[in-house]
Amino acid sequence: MDSTQLLKGVLDLTVLAVVEHEDAYGYDVVRKLRDGGLNDVGDASVYGTLRRLYSAGALTSYVVPSESGPHRKYYGITPVGRDQLKQQSDDWSVFSSTVTSILEGAIA
Repeated sequence: MDSTQLLKGVLDLTVLAVVEHEDAYGYDVVRKLRDGGLNDVGDASVYGTLRRLYSAGALTSYVVPSESGPHRKYYGITPVGRDQLKQQSDDWSVFSSTVTSILEGAIA
């Protein structure tokens, strides 16, 4: 199965989940997603998602100077983003339970 199509459907949800408890810069979000098992996630997809979520008011951003390289843009979740995360988490729970039920019924 091509996981890239599945990933597109949950990228907003997973990015919001990553920054829910701690602000993170772009590559840190990519690394955390990959460490979490989303090995096929692309850098450009994550950066595009961060920009889109920021434009939609789901994320805030600020720049932190770095002594060892370029400045880093950090992203944090806003109340709008928390609402979106809650709704999408609920939707994912229902969807994944439904698919699991179908698969278990088809296998049995």
